[in-house]
Amino acid sequence: MPQPHRISMSTGAHQRRGPSRRTRRLAVHAVATLACVLTGALAATRAHAQQTPVVGASASAADSAGITRAARDYIEGWYTADGARMASALHPELVKRIMTVDPDGRRFIQTMGASQLVRGTSAGGGRTTPAAQQRTDVRILDIFRNAASVRVDAGGWVDYLQLVRWQERWVILNVLWELRGP
Repeated sequence: MPQPHRISMSTGAHQRRGPSRRTRRLAVHAVATLACVLTGALAATRAHAQQTPVVGASASAADSAGITRAARDYIEGWYTADGARMASALHPELVKRIMTVDPDGRRFIQTMGASQLVRGTSAGGGRTTPAAQQRTDVRILDIFRNAASVRVDAGGWVDYLQLVRWQERWVILNVLWELRGP
């Protein structure tokens, strides 16, 4: 239904009467309710996405098993001081990195390669972690063609692994890790 027009006595201009206060309040309430519902739905979608790995269409059960096997060989090999098992999980050009702070407060990236990691494993570095604190939680975050990302929740740290399908098997190419400490 068309709105009636009023003529302003001071200006002589036509003015259209707007919606009532009640109508405006209901519209504001409806918009606020819709915003809350959409925010809740977005939060629920994000929470679900964080719990569910994003696995590309090209991924198979064999890929998941190979990726999991490499991640387990890496962390379990560390804890058991099994250098051969660790080496089997790594690409020869692996780089493992952590951001750290020197005594003067300057930040820098500390790196190690595959051979240094295998030597440290064989020397028993992982055996210093008490058995009760050894965690080997492996979660595949993403698989796409010949690339995969994995999170390993270990004892006092978290490793983010990047794997590559190399010569018909999955191996770890990069590791970025972070200590759990304070």
